[in-house]
Amino acid sequence: MEKPILLFDGVCNVCNASVDFVLKHDKSKTIMFASLQSEKGKTLLKEHQLNVEELSTVVLIHQKKAYVKSSAVIKTAMIMGFPWNLSVIFFIVPNFLRDYLYSKFAANRYRWFGKKETCRMPTPEEKQRFI
Repeated sequence: MEKPILLFDGVCNVCNASVDFVLKHDKSKTIMFASLQSEKGKTLLKEHQLNVEELSTVVLIHQKKAYVKSSAVIKTAMIMGFPWNLSVIFFIVPNFLRDYLYSKFAANRYRWFGKKETCRMPTPEEKQRFI
């Protein structure tokens, strides 16, 4: 079975903090990472008919399906195991409402939290988790 891959905006400070969080709390170390800006990220986006130029969402590729926005966040937490998998309860909130709130946050993330000049580079310890 292929490991889940989390695609993230490599210059976004919030996204990078989220990657750090997943790296720390994904005890089974199953989630892999790639930036949306990377060649692998662009290839995966194209394979799943997602806009390569769209960098305002996180994407989770899991079991040959692409999850975006709030669904990607919830599915990622579910994969991480207890207690993060309890986030499954958020699926009771209608998708349009979850994604509306996600999009509002995403539209302001650079203004509120800033961004980097270049994409995040994994540390030597993290390197095997990045593709």
